Amino acid sequence: MTAPQATTPASAGTLCIAGLGPGDAQLVTPEVTSAIAAATDIVGYIPYVARIAPRPGLTLHASDNRVEMDRARAALQMAAEGKQVVIVSSGDPGVFAMAAAVFEALEGRPDWQALDIRVLPGITAMLAAAAKAGAPLGHDFCAINLSDNLKPAELIEARVRAAAGADFAMAFYNPRSASRPHTFGRVLQVLLEACGPDRLITFARAVSTPEEKLLTVSLGDATPEMADMRTVVLVGNSATRHVGRFVYTPRSAL
Repeated sequence: MTAPQATTPASAGTLCIAGLGPGDAQLVTPEVTSAIAAATDIVGYIPYVARIAPRPGLTLHASDNRVEMDRARAALQMAAEGKQVVIVSSGDPGVFAMAAAVFEALEGRPDWQALDIRVLPGITAMLAAAAKAGAPLGHDFCAINLSDNLKPAELIEARVRAAAGADFAMAFYNPRSASRPHTFGRVLQVLLEACGPDRLITFARAVSTPEEKLLTVSLGDATPEMADMRTVVLVGNSATRHVGRFVYTPRSAL
């Protein structure tokens, strides 16, 4: 016997989970711009919601960064009530952001699973930073979130060691915060042990904003203070090198 399918009332609204890109308004996709223009409600972390211009008929719901699941459930409930809801994330919503939180909130809620839900991609900080530097992610690479809010520091270190051992280029998000100033120093030590002091590392802070700053040094010259929470850190593989003012990783590993 086939299980009954969950249905959504005809009056139900929509939910878009949208990426606002790294900062510059020109890097927001037309698809995201259209979704925001049609929205009745915008939901997100305080600084991301602040990027949305107020207008009649639009309600802004800003909240703290530690309440992702509450934010996701509230957005789903508003959509179920017939509203046109957009959850905004910086960069891409599927990269260490709200898309996963929304789908986690959907578990066990077949009524919400029947909603019209779309994920709208954006330019994530890792790709914006790589483009500014040249092509440091030109071959195989991985992305690792260095925040230990949702996973233990031991797992972070194990993944960094594994990626370095496999000779991946690496992109690190959330490298260093006021609440954990020593974590990134430990990651740099792991990289030194695994990669040696000559490996290139790029610190890309606030890319595409007026505060943008790029710095590429060797691992032996890198210090934890070169990064903060607005910095994406790109570490090359063993073949990554300078060409003029750019950094690139060759496409071939032969």
